[in-house]
Amino acid sequence: MTIPLSVIWKDEQLTILDQRLLPQAVQYETLETLEQVHDAIFQLKVRGAPAIGIAAAYGLALAARRHKTVDIESFRKDVKKDADYLIASRPTAVNLAWAVARLINRIEQAGTVAQAKTQLIEEAQLIRDEDEAACRNIGEHALELLADKERVLTICNAGSIATAKYGTALAPFHLGKERGQEFQVYACETRPLFQGGRLTVWELQQAGVDVTLITDSMAAHTIAAKGIEAIIVGADRITANGDTANKIGTLNLALLAQAYGIPFYVAAPVSTFDLSLETGSSIPIEERAAEEVATIGTQQIAPAGTKVFNPAFDVTPAKYITAIITERGIIRPNDEQTIEAQLYAVPSKGETV
Repeated sequence: MTIPLSVIWKDEQLTILDQRLLPQAVQYETLETLEQVHDAIFQLKVRGAPAIGIAAAYGLALAARRHKTVDIESFRKDVKKDADYLIASRPTAVNLAWAVARLINRIEQAGTVAQAKTQLIEEAQLIRDEDEAACRNIGEHALELLADKERVLTICNAGSIATAKYGTALAPFHLGKERGQEFQVYACETRPLFQGGRLTVWELQQAGVDVTLITDSMAAHTIAAKGIEAIIVGADRITANGDTANKIGTLNLALLAQAYGIPFYVAAPVSTFDLSLETGSSIPIEERAAEEVATIGTQQIAPAGTKVFNPAFDVTPAKYITAIITERGIIRPNDEQTIEAQLYAVPSKGETV
């Protein structure tokens, strides 16, 4: 069994796993233009906050290679325009804007266009490598919290195919499998696009992890009937006070964890924190097309013309989160002081942030 990957840069080419087609087909697609990268992110061919950031970084570097201008200032303006275009593809996941901003900052001091193009590729690769290291560290810290637990519930897909490797919320399951620590994972299907059923179940099966699928509405009963001992989820944006945006349905699980007295963990790299926003009420929540709710695949399941409310994310208040797990350690309690202390702490030797 192997851990699958979703964003691959090899021989100066960007290839992604089209996650819309899983599990029926495992199909990789080579992206050659900025527009293709934008559409791949918007259409959810590539998804998961870290993977989106990695794909966008490579996409920006890829597009920059095609610019013909030899004037460095004009080149920077062209790259900034490309960056704004990519950021518009998915507004909620902060990793996207964070990643392209890193590339923009990297070329601020470049003396030539050729130097800038090289630096963009180097920075994109650095972001990818840092994310893999961060995910491994998140998994290590999560295993500390789950050391005496076996039955764990999750939602959406915060796994290897949502990151560079290992994932965030799924990292302890992948690492645990490598070390002989077995978990019984229960995955919510994650309506309306079924990222839990299509992606998390498929990914964990590829790695040989014991996983059981439930519908989102079965969560409360499953916690009681199966003795769920913890819930762990990923994040798309975490504000200064610890409020967390994640896939729609996450808040439901946090409230259930509170009611049943079990821990509710959020696993995310430090790049997912947005300290410019004080609370979750300021997070922009993406609303998607009605068809995602009114249909399953090509099959209409609601009457034509039905009004639909389709937010892609919800916000879990910090008070419902037992701990936030980052590559730097465990934030508990998660509030302005503890978050700021960890994010601005000097990394220990060998730590990649």
